[in-house]
Amino acid sequence: MRVVIAGGGTGGHVFPGIAVAKELKKNFKEAEIVFVGTSEGIEVKIVPKEGFDIRFIKSEGIVRRGIFRSIKAFFKIPISIKESFTILKDIKPDVVFGVGGYCSGPVLFTAVLKGIPTMIHEQNTIPGFTNKLLGKFVDIVAVTYLESMDFFSKDKTYFTGNPVRDEILRGDRKRGHKNFHLDKNRFTIFVFGGSSGANKINKNVSEALTYIEDYKDKIQFLHQTGEKDFNFVREFYQARGFKGTIIPFTYDMADAYAVADLVISRAGATTIAELTACGKAAILVPYPFAAGNHQEVNARRLWDIGAAQMIHNRELSGRSLSDLIRYFIEDPDAIGETERISRSLGKPEATKKIVELMTGLVKRKKGEN
Repeated sequence: MRVVIAGGGTGGHVFPGIAVAKELKKNFKEAEIVFVGTSEGIEVKIVPKEGFDIRFIKSEGIVRRGIFRSIKAFFKIPISIKESFTILKDIKPDVVFGVGGYCSGPVLFTAVLKGIPTMIHEQNTIPGFTNKLLGKFVDIVAVTYLESMDFFSKDKTYFTGNPVRDEILRGDRKRGHKNFHLDKNRFTIFVFGGSSGANKINKNVSEALTYIEDYKDKIQFLHQTGEKDFNFVREFYQARGFKGTIIPFTYDMADAYAVADLVISRAGATTIAELTACGKAAILVPYPFAAGNHQEVNARRLWDIGAAQMIHNRELSGRSLSDLIRYFIEDPDAIGETERISRSLGKPEATKKIVELMTGLVKRKKGEN
């Protein structure tokens, strides 16, 4: 089986694609899998490190980019379609799977025009512009949330959940303490803002330290800052005397989740899928400029049923964050109950469902031909 996985830009798009690719290789050892992304996205580093080939096209987002950038992106569409045509002609895939991101649209549209079986996955409750459009033409639409089915044709839309890499479920707490140089006897808070970090979260976690100094000897932090904020965040921890491991980025999210007693993060679809699959208590700070405000929708879903706490980006401060940190530290039962509810929402079988749909589509199309 030859498969093209199209999409990228952020970890939220790339990691579900990686999850599907690994599940395919587990089921079909001879499967040939090629990713298609852009040379500016995180896929440049992530995909080769995971052992998969990647090709690149020139593609940019059009919606909510400002008039001049939108015009520039619009005129790149013919180029991206031509490059997609060349890649698909070379690979001759049995199926093309779209995981979102700027390049997903051109590759999937080209695949549809060439008569190649196609499938997309919608991560968020409210689909973005590209997936709404693609949904009219592709063979199968997989969705993370039941509510998303209303935006697509019922006869080709399936509720699967969001794919999570299998290794995320195999994190080891003991190994994590060792590799991240953490004290196994301390309450551990894992902070991250996505693959590039989140300046607002970084600043306010740093400020929160001034309000929880009475816990300095009982807690520790594992903080993924992103490259830009690494130095200032590390210096703040050092100045305040808090124990922790400060890193710009980690590939070892499984062990990072495993050591975490509490997570502070944004609320992207992939983050939510991983948190719930691992059953982690979290303080979610939705990114306010996400398309369709989908991060707030994601976070509110968990908040409403007690699977996480949420702070709006506009209300985030050192004080508001420290109050919730203190709440979780002081009430172990709150941690336990939040973890229980979070785990009940997890869909660890999502990746297998998607691969089953994909292989079924390929068999059906070959049978028709």
